[in-house]
Amino acid sequence: MKKLLFLGLAIVLSTTACQQQEKRYTQQSPEIDTYKKVIDAYEKQDWEAMASHYADTAKIMNNVEEKDGQTLAQLVQMNKDDASLFSSWDYVDGESEYEMVVTDKGKTYVNFWGLWKGTLAANNKTYTIPTHITAQFVDGKVVKEFGYWDLSKIMLDMQAMQQAEAPVVNDTIK
Repeated sequence: MKKLLFLGLAIVLSTTACQQQEKRYTQQSPEIDTYKKVIDAYEKQDWEAMASHYADTAKIMNNVEEKDGQTLAQLVQMNKDDASLFSSWDYVDGESEYEMVVTDKGKTYVNFWGLWKGTLAANNKTYTIPTHITAQFVDGKVVKEFGYWDLSKIMLDMQAMQQAEAPVVNDTIK
């Protein structure tokens, strides 16, 4: 009888402990909803709306080490500069995934995977680039962001266009 009582107590305690456990992985959270707003504002080039979801002290590391990270103001300016080079850009509908993870140390991150598509105005060529971004959240704001994507095709085409223009410029100067 004692064994049965202890077994019943163990089942109740383990069930209660499991129910009290914090959710460490999800695909639905306020942070994910916020990051969807970040992506939407980026696509619409609404820099003020995008920036409103970041902490004033946010550090952004897009394709760089943390020591070379940008401030929020630098990110906004770079995005404005980049936007001027493209006639269109957005993330392909149906190709984006979001997840929120709470680490063993209690840090909250939203991971985003998307397929970015943009048309470079200078050559009217469309580029499709897989993208991964991880954003750390504190108190509902992005405090750190790590972004990874390969710009080599765009950069090679831009270099080729510059080299093609160089002889024309040199001939004009002579």
